[in-house]
Amino acid sequence: MPRLHALELLPDAAGEAAVRRDWQALRDAGLPSMLDHTGASNTPHVTVIAVPEIEPADERLAADLLGQVLPVAARLSGLALLGGRRVSVARLVDVPDELVTAVLRLRAGTRGHQHPGWLPHVTLARRVERADVPRVLEAVAGDPEPLLLVSLRRWDPDELSVHPVVPR
Repeated sequence: MPRLHALELLPDAAGEAAVRRDWQALRDAGLPSMLDHTGASNTPHVTVIAVPEIEPADERLAADLLGQVLPVAARLSGLALLGGRRVSVARLVDVPDELVTAVLRLRAGTRGHQHPGWLPHVTLARRVERADVPRVLEAVAGDPEPLLLVSLRRWDPDELSVHPVVPR
């Protein structure tokens, strides 16, 4: 499977802190957490697209479409378990229709998507054993929190770098 290039929405400082509290709660419970990923680019984000290649025209389209709606108020919501024997744990993100519309237009104008549609979420942990799911739910149970998405960046796995597409 090729390494996937991504366009990612970033929250403001308060939203980042809210996600990092979940990451810390999982670590404090002795569970996998995105805090375990020590790469410099590891920060809370909502992936918009993840494809084998992002062309300059794709970045321009993303800037045009998403730049019109950012910043946008959203909400950290329930949890999702993604995967098979081991799961990724994600906090779902409730987003307004105008953001969904912009993202779906971007997805329609780009190629190489691994999955249809878009499920806005922030990853909390990867490779969690199914037997540990009840402990995960206990560690990160909580009420929905507001989330302000303020910028868009590109992740380049070939260069291990990020750069802004729609700056803060």
